[in-house]
Amino acid sequence: MTANAPANRLANETSPYLLQHAHNPVDWYPWGAEALERARTEQKPIFLSIGYSACHWCHVMERECFENPEIAQLMNELYVNIKVDREERPDVDEIYMKAVLAMTGSGGWPMSMFLTPSLQPFFGATYLPPVRAYGRPSFPDVLTALAQAWQTERDRVVEQASLLTAAVSEEASVDARGTLDASALTHSLDKLKQSFDAQWGGFGGAPKFPHSGDLRLLLRHALRSGDAQAQTMAVHTLERMADGGIYDQLGGGFHRYSVDRQWRVPHFEKMLYDNAQLVVAYLEAHVATGNPRFAQIAAECCDWALREMQTSEGGFASAQDADSEGEEGQFFAWTPAQLRSVLGDERGRAVAAWFDVTDQGNFEHGKSVLWMPVPRQTVAQHVGIPLPELRALVDSAKPELLAARARRVHPATDDKVLAAWNGLMIGALAQAYQVLEDPLYLDAAQRAARYVLDGMRQPDGRLFATARHGRAHINACLDDYAFVAQGLIDLYEASFDERWLREALALTELVETRFADRERGGYFTTGAGHEALITRCKSVQDGALPAGSAVHALSLLRLAELTARPALLAQAHAAVDGLAKLALRHPQAFSHLLIALDFRLGEPRQIVIAGDASSAATQSLLRCVRRTFRPQRVVTLATPGSDTTLLPVLAGKTAADQSRAYVCQRHACQAPTQSADELQAALRNAVAR
Repeated sequence: MTANAPANRLANETSPYLLQHAHNPVDWYPWGAEALERARTEQKPIFLSIGYSACHWCHVMERECFENPEIAQLMNELYVNIKVDREERPDVDEIYMKAVLAMTGSGGWPMSMFLTPSLQPFFGATYLPPVRAYGRPSFPDVLTALAQAWQTERDRVVEQASLLTAAVSEEASVDARGTLDASALTHSLDKLKQSFDAQWGGFGGAPKFPHSGDLRLLLRHALRSGDAQAQTMAVHTLERMADGGIYDQLGGGFHRYSVDRQWRVPHFEKMLYDNAQLVVAYLEAHVATGNPRFAQIAAECCDWALREMQTSEGGFASAQDADSEGEEGQFFAWTPAQLRSVLGDERGRAVAAWFDVTDQGNFEHGKSVLWMPVPRQTVAQHVGIPLPELRALVDSAKPELLAARARRVHPATDDKVLAAWNGLMIGALAQAYQVLEDPLYLDAAQRAARYVLDGMRQPDGRLFATARHGRAHINACLDDYAFVAQGLIDLYEASFDERWLREALALTELVETRFADRERGGYFTTGAGHEALITRCKSVQDGALPAGSAVHALSLLRLAELTARPALLAQAHAAVDGLAKLALRHPQAFSHLLIALDFRLGEPRQIVIAGDASSAATQSLLRCVRRTFRPQRVVTLATPGSDTTLLPVLAGKTAADQSRAYVCQRHACQAPTQSADELQAALRNAVAR
């Protein structure tokens, strides 16, 4: 349906995903009081469609069903139709994803849910075709059959919906509190070894996801236990992903996941949160191993975010679409002839060999996704060009290919700013500045932090979840607070601007007062005073995003080390142990919680650098800390203006003459050193046991 068609109620929304559907012939409502009141008044069932703008199959279902006038008429006659952007409303998405998983055993987007007027689910599916296909019933048949059931068997439908709602609600009532100790880490490493793909890296088969948290945990396993296999697993996976089609070999940044085991053909959408998490994983691997390529990949991902995702206000956009010109991957794939047309015959053939672009193609329509499946020396021998010369040839060709690709029709960018995902990117850029020392990364992180804190803040200090073009709205959820607070702590350790630390403390306090479950432990997805939904969920496991409760637990531990506040340490221990029973049973679903446990068990150090931040000596000491893989630590800077009430560890440590470093534990400090070599030795001797 063209934009010239009459607009429905979605035309006033901020979400690009909802705006994509604003000219469908469907009488769409956004989630809200108007739609829910109509369903209750007319006693009509609700059709709830949940998706997001970069979702390929969401686009397919829109073209096939929601733009079809006959199907739209059927929807309008039989249902109150509600469209939700899952990225704006993770609380709504979480509830009904649990329902569809309970009903069908699998989930995904678009999510197609059928609800009673009281919002209880009674049937769910994902993509539904316009006619019976792929072993799925047709969408019109489902619409008709369920409307008939609502009219003739309403009591049975309502009973089924009540049972399903009770099942969805049950998880939040579980008390999983216990005590996590080092055995949980040992169990985690054993499980990761069992599922590791020794040939291609990663875990399990196809489809294959990056699992950044697992990779970061493996680096900590190696440091803690001395198990060389743990580091090998992480390094091999990071190398294979960087060689794969899941990585944009020209423009930087990772696609969502690989449809195959080899990381060759991705699902082409690029998500801000994936890239933020992978930046951190590659930075940590670079620091742990010294491998310069890992630093390069992290920098290229940051550069992609600054180039293509930063909005004019300073925040970061959410995602880039998988599709362009109606086809998935059209923007990214190449043929040998296309390479030769840009580079000429000789260079084009060499680059095709480098990236395995063949006449047969490895993707669709004879096209290829750029990837590097075989050793580079083997390629050099095959094309008869010495490896250094071939590498230089490819490096010179990349900007030309990127410029040529830029003339293609670009995938759409979802430019809404989500607080949670911006928190992840703020942290990634802050850490990138610490390791790579590019001031652009620090500037971008600070600008995004100011936008979130100043432009997405409610008068009482709470956050809004989403903003676009200056309009912020929707109450923030747990992930928003947890991820932003984490990013602000990273930003403090990059800039030593105490504002970021105070803001992080304020946000963690809001988590404790508004999200904590005082009866059973853990944290709810939604805060006190949030819109009443059919249940109040807890999102306890890692998924594509880390569990907000796990991120919050690590932030509490870091803040406790920085500020020496006993209350924070008590909250941190409760947060780590609040999911102990589940984490012991399913460690691979709790890698970020186990990262927090590793920090707690690792005898964390407070590293104090005393001196003028701009001096070469101070920078040398900071560089030593930042380039030594010792993640069980916090870092702060003592200057004459430091707030020693906020940061008691800084008391008495101002350097009047020459920069010096203190390594402290439980706020008792060793004798200071002025030598980077001595500091590095002290850090390495402080490895977790």
